[in-house]
Amino acid sequence: MSTVAYITARGLFGRRRVLLLLPLPLLLIGLALICESNDVSPLDWGQPVIVGLGLAVVLPVIALIVGTGVLGSEVDDGTIVHILTKPLPRRDIILAKLMVAAGVSAVTAAVPLFVAGVLADSARLGLALAAAAAIGALAYTALFLLLSLLTRRPVLFGLAYILVWEGLLGNLVSGTRSFSIEQYVITFADRIAPTDLLTGQVSVPVSIVMSAIFALGGTLYAINRLGSFSMAGETS
Repeated sequence: MSTVAYITARGLFGRRRVLLLLPLPLLLIGLALICESNDVSPLDWGQPVIVGLGLAVVLPVIALIVGTGVLGSEVDDGTIVHILTKPLPRRDIILAKLMVAAGVSAVTAAVPLFVAGVLADSARLGLALAAAAAIGALAYTALFLLLSLLTRRPVLFGLAYILVWEGLLGNLVSGTRSFSIEQYVITFADRIAPTDLLTGQVSVPVSIVMSAIFALGGTLYAINRLGSFSMAGETS
């Protein structure tokens, strides 16, 4: 499994796709620094920057780029065959890919969120945002990794989940928030470091259970799905 993880990390950081991970975190830190340096009250910029940009855009989009990239490109170009010919359990392949994807997504999103949290309130809020982002990264990447095995257009369906389900419906239909990873992240961060900048709209028990369902369910389904691939890279 360690070999697959190493190859996945090397392939991920060796592609131009990794450059797509930089602009959004830099934008988040830059906006927070600009607001702080101009003495703008955190009550005015904290929620739009941290929640509106950081948790609603930076975290899920980074997870989408990484989660669909660690396996999706191999399915598209047929190189998945080389992995499937190895005497490795499908479980180990998925877990290695997920470990790399979740780790990269968590670090890339958690660092700018930590900086924004410190500037907006305190180190405690920064750590709360970083910890919640790590949990969210695992749930998001499990979902997007699964999408890369279910469809030829995982990025399109991933964007639909982020923009339509979480972004549009999440603000209009309260019932959809129970299936929103973004809401779980907000709830976790708000519980760790209560602040007026964050307002969790999903209970902690629901957030814990649903995060586990997204992470574990997505992983198990992905393992099962990969097991149905034939040596030609097509599903049987």
